[in-house]
Order: sequence, then C-alpha cells, then structure tokens
Amino acid sequence: MQLNDILADAQDQDRGRDFELAHPVTGQLTGIILRIAGPDSATQARARLQLTDDLAAAADETGSISAAAREKARLNCLARCVMAWEIQEDGQPVPFNHANVLRLLGGALWVQQQVDAFASDRAAFRGTAA
Repeated sequence: MQLNDILADAQDQDRGRDFELAHPVTGQLTGIILRIAGPDSATQARARLQLTDDLAAAADETGSISAAAREKARLNCLARCVMAWEIQEDGQPVPFNHANVLRLLGGALWVQQQVDAFASDRAAFRGTAA
C-alpha cells in the first residue's frame, strides 16, 4: 500500500455507501436505505470535530457534561455521518435533513446501533462507491 492508496481510499469513503436497515428481530431488510460516509472520510472527521465542540459547549463551569448533553452530542455526530436516504412516512418520501435524521436515530436504539456499526466498518467501504 502506498500513500496515494490511503488518500484515495479516504476520498472514496467520502462518497459514502448505501446501507439498508434490517428488522432488529427478523433480520429482514426494511427498504430504508441510508447513504453513510466511511470512517476515514472527511465527513466523519468533521462530525468528530463538531462532537468535540458540542461537548465543550455543553460543559458547565466545572467542566461537567450531563448525560443528556453527551447523548445529544453523540446522536448529532452520528446523524452527520448520514449523507442521504430513501425513506417514507405515510407513503410519502421524507425530506432529507439533519432534523429528520435525528428523528430516525432517536426513534429506536437498534437503528442507532446498525448505523453506528456500518459507519465504523472499514470493510464495508472497500472498493468502488455504490
């Protein structure tokens, strides 16, 4: 492996990959498709930097950060890794925006877990972007 291979891989990961959520019990695919940036992408790097800023802003005068503020910052960071989606509500496409991604992630822990696992899986980002 050479430096140009590493840099090209990180750039490719910034294009993201499609990931379909699976039902948490049956494993059946849900039809909900999320485009997620890879772990070495600039998108995830920016999300991690914003997480640090969010946590610093949430600290009180003693440097303590509440669990609720930590959880909010963590979810915002994860939501920033989602780049696009195909999802419907009441038969209509749901507009892609940060607030709606937070709605999805906040709706169920299993959704967060699947998105987080995919976003951190370098093997899922090998090869050409979808």
